[in-house]
Amino acid sequence: MIAGHFGFAALVKARERPAPLWALMLATVWLDIVFVPLFVAGIETIEVLPGTHGGYGTGIIHADYTHSLVGAVLLSLLFGLFFGARWGRRTAVVLALVSFSHWALDLIVHRADMPLLPGNAGHFPKFGFGLWRFPAASAVVEFLLVAAGAWVYWRAAREVSLAAGSGQRRAAVVGWMILIGGTLVLALDVTGLLG
Repeated sequence: MIAGHFGFAALVKARERPAPLWALMLATVWLDIVFVPLFVAGIETIEVLPGTHGGYGTGIIHADYTHSLVGAVLLSLLFGLFFGARWGRRTAVVLALVSFSHWALDLIVHRADMPLLPGNAGHFPKFGFGLWRFPAASAVVEFLLVAAGAWVYWRAAREVSLAAGSGQRRAAVVGWMILIGGTLVLALDVTGLLG
């Protein structure tokens, strides 16, 4: 759900104008950024479901540290604290919440592979509603997040431009970049070219 996370960042940017768009987008994928070195080290893994060839939604993701509920909360707090000194408390809280939104959005698409505690300590039941079992529906939901993010961002940026008496070209360009870039990333993900 890479594209959907970026779409959500654009939605938030429309409301939280002091937060830089790049920081919001970084926040939405922060859990995956931390996942990568753990994946390379073999600590967190992806198990391709039998009978599939990999690709969009066909894996059980064993991200028992980065995508555990408690791990996601801790990583999100660290992310917010890191940027808090630069942009203030409100933006730090927004960035921490946007970082945690990754877990909340993943909850919708992941199969039950997201543990409560880091390392799946206690072996409690895992979370995940499993929308990825229905790739077409999942892709539609993700595209809607991207489109909504692009549209809401464009409206907010246009409003700022109008208030400042400046041109609206930049708002339109960035809005289109979010839509086109998000759709391209989603297409690459769905076709298996991204993963």
